[in-house]
Amino acid sequence: MIINIKDHSTLQVDDFKLKCVIGKKGFTRKKMEGDQKTPIGLFDIENLYYRSDRIKKPNTRLRCIKINKKMGWCDDILSKKYYNKRIRVSKEVKHEKLFRKDHKYDFILPIKYNFKKPLLGQGSCIFIHLTKNYKPTAGCIALNEKDFLILIKIIDRKTKIKIL
Repeated sequence: MIINIKDHSTLQVDDFKLKCVIGKKGFTRKKMEGDQKTPIGLFDIENLYYRSDRIKKPNTRLRCIKINKKMGWCDDILSKKYYNKRIRVSKEVKHEKLFRKDHKYDFILPIKYNFKKPLLGQGSCIFIHLTKNYKPTAGCIALNEKDFLILIKIIDRKTKIKIL
């Protein structure tokens, strides 16, 4: 199964067309850390992360991981060891906190962009996450919660995402 992103506002999986939003500066083939662009390509997806203190475990065939206060995702272009990996939050490594006050990361589905052997500075923390207002993201893809729940019910571990 393939999740398709063919434009700035539509995610399609099977017969479902879902409203989404992408990076503030559009799509790119040359992603760089902090450029606010969504990478173009065909990518695997990772496990589903969710806030069990706010929501119950969703109905999905994906492996589910509870987000806790110590979880982060490294976006530190100086950290060869941790760049674009889930980490335990520390002051020594720049990171994106996964346990947020807002609700954007109540669910996150990491896209395996620059993932296996990450190249420093070429982009990290590319997620499918939640939105309430469809404001452009820093490079991720965002859906409202109702549509996100539809998506994760349909897909499985073998699903890929094709951006443009």
